[in-house]
Amino acid sequence: MTDPRIIDIALDEHTILWRSADIEQERRIAIFDLIEGNFFKPLRDHADGYAGPYRISLSVEEGRLAIAIAREDATPLETLVLALGRFRRPIKDYFAICDSYYQAIRAATPQQIETIDMARRAIHNEAAELLKERLEGKIEVDFDTARRLFTLICVLHIKG
Repeated sequence: MTDPRIIDIALDEHTILWRSADIEQERRIAIFDLIEGNFFKPLRDHADGYAGPYRISLSVEEGRLAIAIAREDATPLETLVLALGRFRRPIKDYFAICDSYYQAIRAATPQQIETIDMARRAIHNEAAELLKERLEGKIEVDFDTARRLFTLICVLHIKG
């Protein structure tokens, strides 16, 4: 039986030095939405044929993203490590546009907020496509799962 989905996700809290209430809300929403609906299928075959569901843990060390994948019972399966160099610019751009968005919510007109939100979504979508590309041949994910994972990767990059 296959069940290609994430049932639990954890972030390495040691990586995260500080986060605002806005970022904490983004993290909570991304995790909730991810657990509610996702497609996550590691492509490496396991001797016993295990094919989900999965528990994953995300951490960043020395400029690399580690995705630790475990079985439903938390038995480790594998850890995938991705270089994050190609994500530096999208992460920086996403943080900048999010700051503008959070400020706009408090003081801007609805039209200004909508314009900033469209730009924010565009950056987020491009980064999700990049993540799907980087996972190709290793883990199959759908677009929405990639978007939510990118949000969580950004949370791991907050330095205060």
